[in-house]
Amino acid sequence: MSTTTAEPTLTTQPPVTQKFWLKEDWWAVGLGLAILLVAYIFYLTGSSISWIAVAPSKWSTISELGAQLSKNALRYFALLGVLLVLFTVVSTFIGQKPKAFIPSFTFVFIVSTLIYILGNWDQASRYNLEPPLVALLLGLFISNVVGLPRWLDAGFRVEFYIKLGIVLLGATLPFTLILWAGPIAILQASIVSVLTFLTIFFVARKLGLDHRLAAVLGAGGAVCGVSASIAVAGAVRAKKEHPPIAISLVVLWAIVFIFVLPLVARLLQLPTGVGGAWIGTSEFADAAGLAAAQTYGGLADAHVGITGTADQALASYTLIKVIGRDIWIGIWSFVLALIAVTVWERNETHQKVQIGQIWWRFPKFVIGFLVASILTTLIVHGNTLGEYNKIVKPALIAPITSLRTWAFTFSFLSIGLTTRFKELAKAGAKPFIAFTAGVVINVILGYLLSVVIFGHYWAGVATH
Repeated sequence: MSTTTAEPTLTTQPPVTQKFWLKEDWWAVGLGLAILLVAYIFYLTGSSISWIAVAPSKWSTISELGAQLSKNALRYFALLGVLLVLFTVVSTFIGQKPKAFIPSFTFVFIVSTLIYILGNWDQASRYNLEPPLVALLLGLFISNVVGLPRWLDAGFRVEFYIKLGIVLLGATLPFTLILWAGPIAILQASIVSVLTFLTIFFVARKLGLDHRLAAVLGAGGAVCGVSASIAVAGAVRAKKEHPPIAISLVVLWAIVFIFVLPLVARLLQLPTGVGGAWIGTSEFADAAGLAAAQTYGGLADAHVGITGTADQALASYTLIKVIGRDIWIGIWSFVLALIAVTVWERNETHQKVQIGQIWWRFPKFVIGFLVASILTTLIVHGNTLGEYNKIVKPALIAPITSLRTWAFTFSFLSIGLTTRFKELAKAGAKPFIAFTAGVVINVILGYLLSVVIFGHYWAGVATH
């Protein structure tokens, strides 16, 4: 997997203008905020960017899918054209040749489109075929079993795609949602984020792992696996092999929990709201957790003795994982950048601390996430939750969510296509042991909070 992280140094920073043009972070921030601005302008005029933010609709038969693709073919080509122009400009400024990037990204887009379509098959939830997860698994299979020519690597811009996706994630998470989520959801998510991180970090350090790898592993388990691992890797100047190790462990346990958590929750006959909260507390990846929550919610519709509705499982999962835990990306990035600069690197180099390093180190796309969230908050602040779901979400949030899914699918596919299991095996068993310690804490703590302590709340969680 390619990353832009490097081993820690305390060198003089380049001029601000040069730093701006060469950083994927700033390009991701600028592009993400520009998308939000354009979407808002269309929203104000009573329209939407949904035409260009095309996404497959649910389908059940090949003929139905064929009709859908025939109808929307121009929109898919238009989206590819727009993304090619924007991404080629970005890749050129950060040193990638257009003639190498264009065919490679076209390949990424075509494969991602097929994956996105598969994810909207009406039986996809039964088989846990969430687009980002399928993209990752397919990429891993291709890179480790089939193989690809090296020239295609030019379009596998893992970090740029995921940074753009995180900024767009902020645009779909107004702070108003935090208020609507309520103090219990935020409290539970915060407890899990802090304790899981500390468990993984200190077990990793006890096993003799580097501070930076321990931090990346901890963030991967405490927040949103892939996104947090990459964000924190940049904040602490992790080695280039550290994020792939964390991401692989996140994926491993995320896949296991897709099947295990709904099964155990069913055996315990948990109400759907409670089961969704436990999944949101225990899972490590948004896509995998969503698949697990949908699976468990579907059991209520199947009338197998589970109380509650499918919507309640998704609502409680979203409140805990997508809102409560994901907002910790920025917090952990800042805290760990501060610690890395003022403690770890000072002890290693015995040089005077350069406080400015904290700013240069802090992932700028996290700022984009926060700014996008603030802007969306200002846009929706006058709406009730019901008005948000009925009016704002379809016209403004849904198209941005579609583009976010595209970005995450590009990223997860690229992660899979650039990850080699042979290289990861060199890390040994210690990272697995440290991360698994966090897994155990996550599941037990999640059960206690979701079922024992706050079970009454989650059983009655509202969906509108």
